[in-house]
Amino acid sequence: MSEKKIRVLIAKPGLDGHDRGAKFVARALRDAGMEVIYTGLRQTPETIANAAIQEDVDAVGLSILSGAHNTLLPKVVELLKAKGAGDILVFGGGVIPEDDIPGLKEQGIAAVFTPGTPSDQFIKFIKENVRK
Repeated sequence: MSEKKIRVLIAKPGLDGHDRGAKFVARALRDAGMEVIYTGLRQTPETIANAAIQEDVDAVGLSILSGAHNTLLPKVVELLKAKGAGDILVFGGGVIPEDDIPGLKEQGIAAVFTPGTPSDQFIKFIKENVRK
């Protein structure tokens, strides 16, 4: 019997129109043996939370460059908790100032990966932190 694959939803919250990083992450996770669902651009926190629950994912990766990370990322965590899915690991990535990362972690973002992070770092993080 094979081990259940880790399922990860990659999403782009807000009005950000650049998805090169999100697609890079999605490919790296897929190549590492995970099942990846990519929602595409300009998603609301509500559609991201709903998709995460419908797809029964283990983790949600939020890629953001728009500067709205302090609002949009915690909102996804809040909605998942409100819908009884607070056990889903939520991580972020993109252009996020170092000074904002501690506050995001306090609001439930498990990790933040900034541009240039080697893929083996976020792959290892997900494998070690997804609750099976």
